[in-house]
Amino acid sequence: MCQDNQTQVSEIYLLGFQGLENFKPLFFALLLLIYIAIATGNILIILLVSTNSNLKIPMFVFLQHLALADVLLATCVIPLMAEVILKTKREMSVDGCILQLYSFLNFGFVQCFILAIMSYDRYVAISNPLNYILIMDHRICFLLGLGSWAITWTLSTIEIILVAQFEFCGLRDIDYFFCDVGPIVKLSTSDTSVLQWFDLTCSILFFFGALTFIIGTYIYIFIIILKISSSAGRKKAFSTCSAHLISVAAYYGSIITIYVTPDDEKSPSVNKYSSLLYTVVNPLVNPIIYSLRNHEIRQALHKIVQERLRRKVI
Repeated sequence: MCQDNQTQVSEIYLLGFQGLENFKPLFFALLLLIYIAIATGNILIILLVSTNSNLKIPMFVFLQHLALADVLLATCVIPLMAEVILKTKREMSVDGCILQLYSFLNFGFVQCFILAIMSYDRYVAISNPLNYILIMDHRICFLLGLGSWAITWTLSTIEIILVAQFEFCGLRDIDYFFCDVGPIVKLSTSDTSVLQWFDLTCSILFFFGALTFIIGTYIYIFIIILKISSSAGRKKAFSTCSAHLISVAAYYGSIITIYVTPDDEKSPSVNKYSSLLYTVVNPLVNPIIYSLRNHEIRQALHKIVQERLRRKVI
Protein backbone atom coordinates (compact mmCIF):
# COMPACT_ATOMS: atom_id res chain seq x y z
CA MET A 1 0.00 0.00 0.00
CA CYS A 2 1.07 3.58 -0.67
CA GLN A 3 1.92 5.65 2.38
CA ASP A 4 -0.39 8.40 3.58
CA ASN A 5 1.61 11.15 1.91
CA GLN A 6 1.80 9.29 -1.42
CA THR A 7 -0.78 8.66 -4.12
CA GLN A 8 -1.14 5.61 -6.35
CA VAL A 9 0.29 6.38 -9.80
CA SER A 10 -1.80 5.33 -12.78
CA GLU A 11 0.26 7.14 -15.41
CA ILE A 12 4.00 7.51 -15.90
CA TYR A 13 6.18 9.76 -18.05
CA LEU A 14 8.92 8.53 -20.36
CA LEU A 15 11.62 11.21 -20.47
CA GLY A 16 13.45 9.77 -23.46
CA PHE A 17 16.62 11.57 -24.56
CA GLN A 18 17.12 14.87 -22.78
CA GLY A 19 19.13 17.69 -24.33
CA LEU A 20 18.19 17.00 -27.96
CA GLU A 21 16.09 20.15 -28.46
CA ASN A 22 18.22 21.37 -31.39
CA PHE A 23 18.38 17.96 -33.04
CA LYS A 24 14.81 16.69 -32.67
CA PRO A 25 13.84 16.88 -36.37
CA LEU A 26 17.10 15.25 -37.46
CA PHE A 27 16.91 12.49 -34.85
CA PHE A 28 13.23 11.86 -35.63
CA ALA A 29 13.87 11.68 -39.40
CA LEU A 30 16.83 9.34 -38.88
CA LEU A 31 14.78 7.11 -36.62
CA LEU A 32 11.94 7.01 -39.15
CA LEU A 33 14.32 6.01 -41.95
CA ILE A 34 15.89 3.31 -39.78
CA TYR A 35 12.48 1.89 -38.87
CA ILE A 36 11.45 1.79 -42.54
CA ALA A 37 14.71 -0.01 -43.36
CA ILE A 38 14.19 -2.50 -40.49
CA ALA A 39 10.59 -3.25 -41.50
CA THR A 40 11.47 -3.51 -45.20
CA GLY A 41 14.54 -5.71 -44.73
CA ASN A 42 13.03 -8.15 -42.25
CA ILE A 43 9.63 -8.42 -43.93
CA LEU A 44 11.42 -9.01 -47.24
CA ILE A 45 13.33 -11.93 -45.69
CA ILE A 46 10.06 -13.37 -44.30
CA LEU A 47 8.37 -13.10 -47.71
CA LEU A 48 11.37 -14.50 -49.61
CA VAL A 49 11.56 -17.57 -47.39
CA SER A 50 7.78 -18.05 -47.53
CA THR A 51 7.49 -17.81 -51.32
CA ASN A 52 10.77 -19.19 -52.66
CA SER A 53 11.07 -22.99 -52.75
CA ASN A 54 14.89 -22.81 -52.81
CA LEU A 55 14.85 -21.12 -49.38
CA LYS A 56 12.61 -23.64 -47.64
CA ILE A 57 15.52 -25.25 -45.80
CA PRO A 58 16.02 -25.20 -42.00
CA MET A 59 18.62 -22.42 -41.91
CA PHE A 60 16.30 -19.97 -43.66
CA VAL A 61 13.22 -21.14 -41.76
CA PHE A 62 14.97 -20.19 -38.51
CA LEU A 63 16.17 -16.95 -40.14
CA GLN A 64 12.50 -16.22 -40.82
CA HIS A 65 11.77 -16.56 -37.09
CA LEU A 66 14.68 -14.21 -36.31
CA ALA A 67 13.44 -11.65 -38.83
CA LEU A 68 9.92 -11.82 -37.37
CA ALA A 69 11.27 -11.23 -33.85
CA ASP A 70 13.41 -8.31 -35.09
CA VAL A 71 10.59 -6.48 -36.85
CA LEU A 72 8.17 -6.99 -33.94
CA LEU A 73 10.79 -5.84 -31.42
CA ALA A 74 11.47 -2.69 -33.44
CA THR A 75 7.75 -2.05 -33.86
CA CYS A 76 7.03 -2.20 -30.13
CA VAL A 77 9.88 0.22 -29.29
CA ILE A 78 10.76 2.60 -32.14
CA PRO A 79 7.38 4.31 -32.82
CA LEU A 80 7.04 5.18 -29.12
CA MET A 81 10.66 6.34 -29.05
CA ALA A 82 9.96 8.67 -31.99
CA GLU A 83 6.97 10.14 -30.16
CA VAL A 84 9.04 10.66 -27.02
CA ILE A 85 11.62 12.57 -29.08
CA LEU A 86 8.99 14.92 -30.52
CA LYS A 87 7.19 15.52 -27.22
CA THR A 88 10.27 15.48 -24.93
CA LYS A 89 8.10 13.74 -22.31
CA ARG A 90 5.54 11.07 -23.21
CA GLU A 91 2.64 10.24 -20.90
CA MET A 92 1.76 6.54 -20.68
CA SER A 93 -0.56 4.49 -18.49
CA VAL A 94 1.02 1.96 -16.14
CA ASP A 95 -0.96 -0.80 -17.85
CA GLY A 96 0.29 0.36 -21.25
CA CYS A 97 3.84 0.40 -19.93
CA ILE A 98 3.49 -3.16 -18.64
CA LEU A 99 2.01 -4.25 -21.99
CA GLN A 100 4.98 -2.78 -23.85
CA LEU A 101 7.36 -4.54 -21.46
CA TYR A 102 5.55 -7.82 -22.13
CA SER A 103 5.93 -7.38 -25.90
CA PHE A 104 9.57 -6.37 -25.51
CA LEU A 105 10.37 -9.45 -23.41
CA ASN A 106 8.64 -11.79 -25.87
CA PHE A 107 10.26 -10.44 -29.03
CA GLY A 108 13.67 -9.82 -27.50
CA PHE A 109 14.19 -12.95 -25.43
CA VAL A 110 13.06 -15.39 -28.15
CA GLN A 111 16.12 -14.44 -30.19
CA CYS A 112 18.50 -16.20 -27.81
CA PHE A 113 16.65 -19.49 -28.42
CA ILE A 114 16.47 -18.96 -32.19
CA LEU A 115 20.21 -18.19 -32.35
CA ALA A 116 20.96 -21.33 -30.29
CA ILE A 117 18.85 -23.46 -32.65
CA MET A 118 20.59 -21.90 -35.66
CA SER A 119 23.97 -22.87 -34.20
CA TYR A 120 22.78 -26.48 -33.85
CA ASP A 121 21.51 -26.34 -37.43
CA ARG A 122 24.96 -25.25 -38.63
CA TYR A 123 26.58 -28.02 -36.58
CA VAL A 124 24.38 -30.69 -38.20
CA ALA A 125 24.94 -29.21 -41.67
CA ILE A 126 28.73 -29.33 -41.30
CA SER A 127 29.17 -32.50 -39.23
CA ASN A 128 26.58 -34.65 -41.02
CA PRO A 129 25.77 -33.07 -44.41
CA LEU A 130 24.46 -36.28 -46.01
CA ASN A 131 21.75 -36.72 -43.38
CA TYR A 132 21.12 -33.01 -42.80
CA ILE A 133 17.66 -32.93 -44.38
CA LEU A 134 16.65 -36.11 -42.55
CA ILE A 135 17.77 -34.82 -39.15
CA MET A 136 16.46 -31.27 -39.60
CA ASP A 137 13.17 -32.17 -41.28
CA HIS A 138 10.13 -29.89 -41.47
CA ARG A 139 8.51 -31.37 -38.36
CA ILE A 140 11.64 -30.84 -36.23
CA CYS A 141 12.04 -27.29 -37.53
CA PHE A 142 8.41 -26.50 -36.76
CA LEU A 143 8.67 -27.91 -33.23
CA LEU A 144 11.95 -26.08 -32.50
CA GLY A 145 10.53 -22.79 -33.72
CA LEU A 146 7.26 -23.23 -31.87
CA GLY A 147 9.09 -24.34 -28.73
CA SER A 148 11.24 -21.18 -28.76
CA TRP A 149 8.19 -18.92 -28.85
CA ALA A 150 6.30 -21.05 -26.30
CA ILE A 151 9.14 -20.99 -23.75
CA THR A 152 9.60 -17.24 -24.23
CA TRP A 153 5.87 -16.61 -23.89
CA THR A 154 5.75 -18.66 -20.67
CA LEU A 155 8.72 -16.90 -19.06
CA SER A 156 7.50 -13.45 -20.14
CA THR A 157 4.01 -14.16 -18.80
CA ILE A 158 5.40 -15.15 -15.39
CA GLU A 159 7.53 -12.01 -15.30
CA ILE A 160 4.62 -9.77 -16.26
CA ILE A 161 2.41 -11.35 -13.58
CA LEU A 162 5.09 -10.41 -11.03
CA VAL A 163 5.40 -6.86 -12.41
CA ALA A 164 1.60 -6.44 -12.38
CA GLN A 165 1.67 -6.86 -8.58
CA PHE A 166 3.93 -3.82 -8.14
CA GLU A 167 2.71 -0.54 -6.73
CA PHE A 168 3.85 2.81 -8.07
CA CYS A 169 3.52 5.64 -5.58
CA GLY A 170 4.56 9.27 -5.90
CA LEU A 171 7.24 9.19 -8.59
CA ARG A 172 6.08 9.23 -12.21
CA ASP A 173 9.18 9.82 -14.36
CA ILE A 174 11.15 7.05 -16.10
CA ASP A 175 14.44 8.32 -17.50
CA TYR A 176 14.28 5.97 -20.47
CA PHE A 177 12.72 5.79 -23.94
CA PHE A 178 10.64 2.64 -23.42
CA CYS A 179 9.37 0.49 -20.55
CA ASP A 180 12.26 -1.85 -19.74
CA VAL A 181 12.53 -4.03 -16.63
CA GLY A 182 15.26 -1.99 -14.93
CA PRO A 183 13.52 1.40 -15.03
CA ILE A 184 10.20 -0.12 -13.90
CA VAL A 185 11.88 -1.84 -10.95
CA LYS A 186 13.52 1.46 -9.93
CA LEU A 187 10.20 3.32 -10.15
CA SER A 188 8.20 0.77 -8.16
CA THR A 189 7.79 1.22 -4.40
CA SER A 190 7.04 -2.50 -3.89
CA ASP A 191 9.42 -5.26 -2.90
CA THR A 192 10.97 -6.35 -6.21
CA SER A 193 13.28 -9.06 -4.87
CA VAL A 194 11.16 -11.93 -6.22
CA LEU A 195 11.27 -10.47 -9.74
CA GLN A 196 15.01 -9.88 -9.50
CA TRP A 197 15.62 -13.47 -8.38
CA PHE A 198 13.41 -14.71 -11.21
CA ASP A 199 15.36 -12.58 -13.72
CA LEU A 200 18.66 -13.88 -12.37
CA THR A 201 17.50 -17.51 -12.57
CA CYS A 202 16.21 -17.08 -16.14
CA SER A 203 19.42 -15.34 -17.18
CA ILE A 204 21.59 -18.17 -15.86
CA LEU A 205 19.42 -21.07 -17.04
CA PHE A 206 18.25 -19.76 -20.40
CA PHE A 207 20.13 -16.68 -21.58
CA PHE A 208 23.65 -17.76 -20.60
CA GLY A 209 22.63 -21.40 -21.06
CA ALA A 210 21.87 -20.63 -24.71
CA LEU A 211 25.16 -18.72 -25.05
CA THR A 212 27.10 -21.64 -23.55
CA PHE A 213 25.35 -24.02 -25.96
CA ILE A 214 26.28 -21.78 -28.92
CA ILE A 215 29.92 -21.55 -27.82
CA GLY A 216 30.11 -25.32 -27.29
CA THR A 217 28.51 -25.99 -30.65
CA TYR A 218 30.95 -23.72 -32.47
CA ILE A 219 33.92 -25.34 -30.74
CA TYR A 220 32.83 -28.62 -32.31
CA ILE A 221 32.17 -26.86 -35.63
CA PHE A 222 35.67 -25.33 -35.70
CA ILE A 223 37.24 -28.68 -34.85
CA ILE A 224 35.38 -30.26 -37.77
CA ILE A 225 36.34 -27.41 -40.12
CA LEU A 226 40.03 -27.68 -39.17
CA LYS A 227 39.95 -31.37 -40.11
CA ILE A 228 38.88 -30.54 -43.67
CA SER A 229 41.91 -31.13 -45.89
CA SER A 230 41.40 -28.47 -48.57
CA SER A 231 41.53 -24.75 -47.84
CA ALA A 232 38.63 -24.18 -50.24
CA GLY A 233 36.52 -26.67 -48.27
CA ARG A 234 37.39 -25.00 -44.97
CA LYS A 235 36.53 -21.58 -46.40
CA LYS A 236 33.20 -22.80 -47.76
CA ALA A 237 32.28 -24.47 -44.45
CA PHE A 238 33.17 -21.39 -42.45
CA SER A 239 31.24 -19.10 -44.81
CA THR A 240 28.03 -20.96 -43.98
CA CYS A 241 28.48 -19.92 -40.31
CA SER A 242 29.86 -16.40 -40.64
CA ALA A 243 26.51 -14.54 -40.84
CA HIS A 244 25.19 -16.40 -37.81
CA LEU A 245 28.36 -15.72 -35.84
CA ILE A 246 28.07 -11.99 -36.54
CA SER A 247 24.41 -12.05 -35.37
CA VAL A 248 25.36 -13.88 -32.17
CA ALA A 249 28.18 -11.42 -31.45
CA ALA A 250 25.91 -8.41 -32.05
CA TYR A 251 23.02 -9.79 -29.99
CA TYR A 252 24.96 -11.02 -26.96
CA GLY A 253 27.43 -8.14 -27.10
CA SER A 254 24.67 -5.55 -26.83
CA ILE A 255 22.74 -7.51 -24.17
CA ILE A 256 25.81 -8.00 -21.98
CA THR A 257 26.71 -4.31 -22.34
CA ILE A 258 23.23 -3.23 -21.21
CA TYR A 259 22.14 -5.78 -18.63
CA VAL A 260 25.27 -7.42 -17.21
CA THR A 261 27.47 -4.39 -16.52
CA PRO A 262 26.73 -3.13 -12.97
CA ASP A 263 24.45 -0.08 -12.88
CA ASP A 264 26.82 1.85 -10.63
CA GLU A 265 29.42 1.76 -13.40
CA LYS A 266 27.09 3.34 -15.97
CA SER A 267 25.27 6.64 -16.17
CA PRO A 268 21.60 6.60 -17.22
CA SER A 269 22.55 8.26 -20.51
CA VAL A 270 25.12 5.58 -21.32
CA ASN A 271 22.56 2.89 -20.53
CA LYS A 272 19.96 4.50 -22.80
CA TYR A 273 22.31 4.89 -25.75
CA SER A 274 23.60 1.34 -25.24
CA SER A 275 20.01 0.10 -25.46
CA LEU A 276 19.83 1.51 -28.98
CA LEU A 277 22.25 -1.23 -30.04
CA TYR A 278 19.76 -3.90 -29.06
CA THR A 279 16.47 -2.25 -30.00
CA VAL A 280 17.50 -0.41 -33.18
CA VAL A 281 20.91 -1.45 -34.53
CA ASN A 282 20.54 -5.25 -34.27
CA PRO A 283 17.17 -5.43 -36.10
CA LEU A 284 18.69 -3.20 -38.79
CA VAL A 285 21.94 -5.11 -39.15
CA ASN A 286 20.61 -8.70 -39.21
CA PRO A 287 18.86 -8.55 -42.62
CA ILE A 288 21.89 -6.74 -44.07
CA ILE A 289 24.26 -9.42 -42.73
CA TYR A 290 22.23 -12.31 -44.09
CA SER A 291 21.59 -10.59 -47.42
CA LEU A 292 25.29 -9.98 -47.95
CA ARG A 293 26.55 -13.33 -46.63
CA ASN A 294 23.99 -15.71 -48.16
CA HIS A 295 24.14 -16.36 -51.87
CA GLU A 296 20.68 -17.97 -51.87
CA ILE A 297 18.97 -14.87 -50.49
CA ARG A 298 20.78 -12.59 -52.92
CA GLN A 299 19.83 -14.90 -55.76
CA ALA A 300 16.16 -15.02 -54.71
CA LEU A 301 16.05 -11.23 -54.38
CA HIS A 302 17.74 -10.79 -57.76
CA LYS A 303 15.18 -13.12 -59.32
CA ILE A 304 12.28 -11.10 -57.93
CA VAL A 305 13.80 -7.83 -59.18
CA GLN A 306 14.30 -9.32 -62.64
CA GLU A 307 10.69 -10.54 -62.77
CA ARG A 308 9.38 -7.12 -61.74
CA LEU A 309 11.51 -5.41 -64.42
CA ARG A 310 10.35 -7.92 -67.01
CA ARG A 311 6.71 -7.24 -66.19
CA LYS A 312 7.23 -3.49 -66.53
CA VAL A 313 8.85 -3.95 -69.94
CA ILE A 314 5.97 -6.17 -71.09
